[in-house]
Amino acid sequence: MRPLLAITAVALLTVSASAAADWRSSLKNMLGQAQQSSAGTAALDNSQIVAGLREALAQGTTQAINSLGKTDGFWKNAAVRIPLPQPLSGIESTLRQFGQGPKLDEFQLTLNRAAEKAVPQVADIFGNAIRQMSVTDAQAILKGSDDAATRYFQRTTSASLKAKILPIVQNATASVGVTQEYKALSTKAGPFLQLAGKTSPDLDGYVTDKALDGLFTTIAEEEKRIRENPAARSTELLKKVFASQ
Repeated sequence: MRPLLAITAVALLTVSASAAADWRSSLKNMLGQAQQSSAGTAALDNSQIVAGLREALAQGTTQAINSLGKTDGFWKNAAVRIPLPQPLSGIESTLRQFGQGPKLDEFQLTLNRAAEKAVPQVADIFGNAIRQMSVTDAQAILKGSDDAATRYFQRTTSASLKAKILPIVQNATASVGVTQEYKALSTKAGPFLQLAGKTSPDLDGYVTDKALDGLFTTIAEEEKRIRENPAARSTELLKKVFASQ
């Protein structure tokens, strides 16, 4: 057994467990073009608020998908890079002392590559959530916190996103030797972990959850930017809606 796998086996028994060029066009094809309000209108009606918020949500999700759903989208972004899972993260320094640093880096890279491959496939889910946004949703988002839109997405899309991303991650990790080895070792260690009252790590579920965390983190960053920076509002409707706050 290789040194990395041998040490990982001990840990398992003792420790608990390319993006499209422009996703905005994809979202707009689904939603339809939001109608622009006239410059002379003094007050915003509900339809304008909803249209403006749809523009903002489309812009935020497009930016997040374009940013993360490409090579190095996760890997070179320290804010969302997927770390090693337990039990490896708990004994990383020891493994590196045994010369397993390159193997650990390779393993971690494959996890991030799997997330990068999965993210571009979820534009339609965000599009549906944006299209179904009600007047009440729009008002709550507009008057809410800096991450109110992100919370709306988390509430309305998390289950669908996970169902869409998980099979893509499973296929991606199944095709790479180092992740195959980890899965095989986890399976073998499973009965022993159960005897110890612990569970075998679910690598694909771990990557899927981390991919969603990174996606929502990036959407929240873009949402805050749109709210705080007038220059980030890419249309007249966006400028008008957020200027009213």
